[in-house]
Amino acid sequence: MLLVEDDELMRRSFTVALERYGYRVKAAADGLTGLELFRDEGFDLLILDVLLPGLDGIGLCRRVRETSLVPVLMMSARGDGLDVVAGLEAGADDYVVKPVDTYVLVARIRSLLRRATYAPAPVSGRPAGADGPPPPEGEPLVFGDLTIDTAGLEVFVSGSPVALTPTELKLLLEFAAHPGTVLERHTLLRDVWEYGWDGDSRVVDLCVQRLRRKLGRDRIETVRGFGYKLRR
Repeated sequence: MLLVEDDELMRRSFTVALERYGYRVKAAADGLTGLELFRDEGFDLLILDVLLPGLDGIGLCRRVRETSLVPVLMMSARGDGLDVVAGLEAGADDYVVKPVDTYVLVARIRSLLRRATYAPAPVSGRPAGADGPPPPEGEPLVFGDLTIDTAGLEVFVSGSPVALTPTELKLLLEFAAHPGTVLERHTLLRDVWEYGWDGDSRVVDLCVQRLRRKLGRDRIETVRGFGYKLRR
C-alpha cells in the first residue's frame, strides 16, 4: 500500500505499525511524489493525508480517480469536516480522523481490502409482486436502463459500462439485493462499510451522490428521515 503523509513522525509510526500487521508499505512525504509512485508502481490501497505540500490529498485523490478504482482511505485532522466532505466527494472510499489508533486504522484497511475483492451472494432483481420466477443464479439484474452483472461485477447504463469503485459497487449491490426497500444509513454503514459502531452518515450520503452522478439521479431515491432505496 502507499501512504502519503507529510509529518515525518506520523509517517514513520504509521509505516512501522502497519508493517507489524504484515502490510508492505511505501511512503511519500508530499502529494506529487505520491502521485509519481502511484503511477510507477501498483498498489492495492492508498492512505492519503488531506493536508499535503505541493498537491494536497484531495487533489491527489482526484488524479488517482482519473485512471484507477483502487481503494482510497483519507486521513483528516480532528474537526476538519469540510476536508472530510471534499475528500469523499473526490472519490475516497472512507476516512479516519487523526490522531487514530492503529487498531482502528487496520480495521478500516481490512474492510476496504475486503470490498476490493468482494464476491456478492446471489440476489434477485425481480420486483416484488412480479410474475414469473426470479432470474437464475448469476443472471444480470435489470432495473430499467440499469444492468448489474453480478458474476462479472460489471455495471451498465443504457448498455454503456460504468466504472465504480469497490465501495460504490458494494453499495449498489446492497441496494439491488433489496429493490424498493428503504435501507437506513446505519444499516448501510454496518453492511457496506462494516462499521461495528455508529459511524458518520456523510460517508453514505456522499457515496450515494457519486452513484447518482454515474447511474442517473433518479435511480436511488431519498426517503427523508429514513434512508435510501433503489427504484425498481
